Amino acid sequence: MKPIKLRTLAAFITAVGFIGSAHTEMTSAMSPQNPMSSQQIVDLLSQLKVTFKIIDNQAGSHGTDCAILGADSAACNRVNIILSNGDQAINSSDWALYFHSIRQILKLDNDQYKITHVTGDLHKLEPTKKFTGIKANEKVVLPIIGEYWQIYSTDFMPRWYATSGDARPKVLASTDTENISKFLSDLEGEQWKRTTTDNNILMTPENRFAKNQQVATISEDKLRGQIIPTPKALSVHSQDVDLSRGVRLELGGLSVESINVIRERFKARDINLTDEGYRIATQINASQFTGPWRVNGAYSLEITTKGTQIVAFDQSGVFYGLQSLFSLLSANGIPKIATLTAKDAPRFEYRGVFLDVGRNFHSKEAVLRLLDQMSRYKLNKFHFHLSDDEGWRLEIPGLPELTEIGSQRCHDLRETQCLLPQLGSGPDSNNMGSGYFSRQDYIDILNYAKARQIEVIPEIDIPAHARAAVVSMEARYKRLMAQGKEQEANEYRLLDPTDTSNTTSVQFYDRHSYLNPCMDSSRRFIDKVISEVVAMHKEAGLPLNTWHFGGDEAKNIRLGAGYQDKDGPIVPDKGIINQKIEDKPWAKSQACQKMIAQGVIKDVDELASYFAIEVSKIVNAHGINTMQAWQDGLKHAKSATDFATKHVAVNFWDTLYWGGYDSANDWANKGYRVVISSPDYVYLDMPYEVHPKERGYYWATRFNDEAKIFSFAPNNMPQNAETSVDRDGNYFNTHSNKRWPGAYGMSGQSWSETVRTDEQMEYMIYPRLLPLAERAWHQADWEQNYQHGREYKGGITHYIDTARLQQDWERFANLIGQRELAKLDSAKITYRLPVPGGRIVSGTLEANIALPGVVIQYSLDNGKTWQDYNDRQRPHVSDNVKIRSVNTDGNRFSRIDEVKL
Repeated sequence: MKPIKLRTLAAFITAVGFIGSAHTEMTSAMSPQNPMSSQQIVDLLSQLKVTFKIIDNQAGSHGTDCAILGADSAACNRVNIILSNGDQAINSSDWALYFHSIRQILKLDNDQYKITHVTGDLHKLEPTKKFTGIKANEKVVLPIIGEYWQIYSTDFMPRWYATSGDARPKVLASTDTENISKFLSDLEGEQWKRTTTDNNILMTPENRFAKNQQVATISEDKLRGQIIPTPKALSVHSQDVDLSRGVRLELGGLSVESINVIRERFKARDINLTDEGYRIATQINASQFTGPWRVNGAYSLEITTKGTQIVAFDQSGVFYGLQSLFSLLSANGIPKIATLTAKDAPRFEYRGVFLDVGRNFHSKEAVLRLLDQMSRYKLNKFHFHLSDDEGWRLEIPGLPELTEIGSQRCHDLRETQCLLPQLGSGPDSNNMGSGYFSRQDYIDILNYAKARQIEVIPEIDIPAHARAAVVSMEARYKRLMAQGKEQEANEYRLLDPTDTSNTTSVQFYDRHSYLNPCMDSSRRFIDKVISEVVAMHKEAGLPLNTWHFGGDEAKNIRLGAGYQDKDGPIVPDKGIINQKIEDKPWAKSQACQKMIAQGVIKDVDELASYFAIEVSKIVNAHGINTMQAWQDGLKHAKSATDFATKHVAVNFWDTLYWGGYDSANDWANKGYRVVISSPDYVYLDMPYEVHPKERGYYWATRFNDEAKIFSFAPNNMPQNAETSVDRDGNYFNTHSNKRWPGAYGMSGQSWSETVRTDEQMEYMIYPRLLPLAERAWHQADWEQNYQHGREYKGGITHYIDTARLQQDWERFANLIGQRELAKLDSAKITYRLPVPGGRIVSGTLEANIALPGVVIQYSLDNGKTWQDYNDRQRPHVSDNVKIRSVNTDGNRFSRIDEVKL
């Protein structure tokens, strides 16, 4: 029988030819004499309304024994899932609802239903033998207990879907939305707190107003001549230069591709390129740069009324000097720039942005927009995370399964056609859960980056986080074995068939999450992938200089510090499980046990680092001089000299308050190039503020806003104790008695677990990219040099000149709000608009904003109409007031908040 697509009750009644009352028809249809088809059951289930209501995010403190339920760190939450039926009874028990939950569900208190974990975040809800049906208009309450907490709306994932028999799965309409508030009740009281001792400050309009008061509006004339990121030396002169009559470009030292970028940027500002306009000349003269100025990217900039001269150390310096000139231009109005003299050089050689397209895919167009903005702010390393458990995103000639299967997500329980749905993607492959870059797409991205002085660093994450590759290669193996091609089938297989290890990855996958590092076929696979990527880079004329190994989180989370064995001594604050049945990754692989018996490694714990060393040999053989990894993947290597490549870089991602201020030194002292990637400061997937309706994960911090990123001192980690708090909003102490050779660079990470669309991606990256670029390029005068043994005590010591920090941030915040956001609007970037602060004093509304220059609006009629707020004419109000901010184009708005009378 061909599946029937039914979207309304009327269509359903017409399709099955019923007459009479709907209730009678449905009862008749579901009777044994006239059973419903599987597709009809699915269509009916898809109309269920799903809502979530948080009951308790601190369930362990309020009587629930989270430990006995096996919750990590004995932390659990209570949530009610409510299924609201329409006016048709559901009596069939031949169905299941699949849904996404990043929190493991530990218990369901309703014996008519059961929930089972499928893989990753995918769970299955189905009736038990005690199921008595769902009556018309009935509300079914499913009280669940889940692990950890659910304190941001994005902890909840969209796109539940219904299945029955061989019917086509269908998304439940009530969950088919990116607006999570449509199926999640607002958090109440202190439900936003992770623990009873959570000392973070919830951002209400009043709290936000108090915070924003620290940033005053600076007049436009005082911002004249300011450049982002800030130059090392800058002298602004009194006169201005009007470019409205056009410019004459004499661009020496730039490639043709980069010259075209510069020409396009002038045209985008409606500045004509003429033979008789204002002269802008550039050249490379390395001999003019000595001592600390003699670095890639250094330049001098002289703007006079007669012309502009840029002299640079290298081609990138020429490009950056021109970006400084563009930085002086406003987005709209007369194209004029201040006369000035600047001498500049980057603080770090590595100034990076990381983009995860594995968890959720992001379009080529969004990647190109990101590269364009990176280049405008002198960021030069694009760390491209092209694979993970949830998706493989790059076409590899000769291995079509990687993209035919590994890049697609759909409801295929055998996973021979696609990967199972994850992270709110639902059963279909028509959203950003699926997708990949073709070979030509990648070459186009490389060419685009090359013209903008950006190095592309591809990452294929192994040996953990490799499920998309493992499943794809298993499908390849089965296909070729069916054809009788056993040798070819085994050529790139990544899973040891003897490995029966019971292991759970950090994101709840089984052993299929781990590529087996003990098999020759795994090395052949990596060699094949690297060789194809090298060929793409060669074709683009952008040599592959750095290969990112990944290497992170190759462990079984059930054997972590948050758990204890049920038969051992029981201690508080740990989940109680049967750890005897848990294995380390690859523990039962005969291939790996053979290596242990031969003395190649002592224990499977060492396999990730061992494999990193082996892969470095492959990387080196392909002429790539640097291998990079997440630092925990190399922890069993003695030093950087263990690796075959000339350089080894690590993304250092320990949280600072959990000891990262000290352990960073260890990696630098072992000879690694340390790229500061601290999650509690520069992970751009963390929320902007402490508010349940913000997007993001929060395992490292409750917020990373623009001011916090701006205040980050990446080259003196202990200093940050005086300017920030830990995850629970508490002060912390830092010190280190170790030598600090200095950071090689700094990188901002944009992970995509909760980021399903390009618009959400840009919301999370911008405008945080601007203070990230500032700290990567410029060392502020309030940043202290690392001092061996100095102890910083949050709230007690005062080594940092916080007044100078605040003054510097005030300048920068005004530049963003008054100048840079308009440029992002011109580039069609869907950045986050700050939510205003507000309070009502004696019947008068007072409002302010974190980024002065952004227009605030208010509504006195519950959002029906809006007016621009003028602080000089504060409105009198007699009731609660809605507030929001609006972008420079007037077509996008911030989240709405309400000021209480």
